[in-house]
Amino acid sequence: MRVYVVDNGGQWTHREWRVLKYLGVDAKIVPNTTPFSELADLDGLVLSGGAPSVASDAGRMGSNAEYLDKAEYPILGICAGMQFLSEHFGGSLGPGVNPEFGKVGLKVSDHTDLFRNLPSEFNVWASHNDEVKTVPPGFVVTASSDTCPVEAVRSLTRPIYGVQFHPEVENTENGPQIFRNFLDIISERR
Repeated sequence: MRVYVVDNGGQWTHREWRVLKYLGVDAKIVPNTTPFSELADLDGLVLSGGAPSVASDAGRMGSNAEYLDKAEYPILGICAGMQFLSEHFGGSLGPGVNPEFGKVGLKVSDHTDLFRNLPSEFNVWASHNDEVKTVPPGFVVTASSDTCPVEAVRSLTRPIYGVQFHPEVENTENGPQIFRNFLDIISERR
């Protein structure tokens, strides 16, 4: 299975790659300017965190829009990756009322896909000022927290998922299982 990580300049991009490698995936970090033709034959794609404020500096997200429009395989957006995909598909972003930096109590409302077989509440690690204010049409919220109502989303029509928190860091409980669930989604579609 080949899953690449798109480097949007996030501080933990290498950890996303490392978790995938640990799980036995043929993983590689690629710049967000990589032509889609070089990503067309993958099994999945991770859009890493990145630009400090995607809402005001989306240009730093490179070719992510093209990947989202053209890829038929599953995509997981993490932090800025989720923010970008949400805005790209018609949602809105803005400053968080209470920016999250550190431990956050996640409340899972949808146990399909990414949160399959996970508890309804567990702690995750977040690092963001901005957040999704309006979920795009055709997407649903799958997790929230007391300080951020949109911690995770999924598309109802395509295998596109987003998490505001960082499942790749050790401080996130069940982080590796979230990645395993993403890999299971990929396997089920093959």
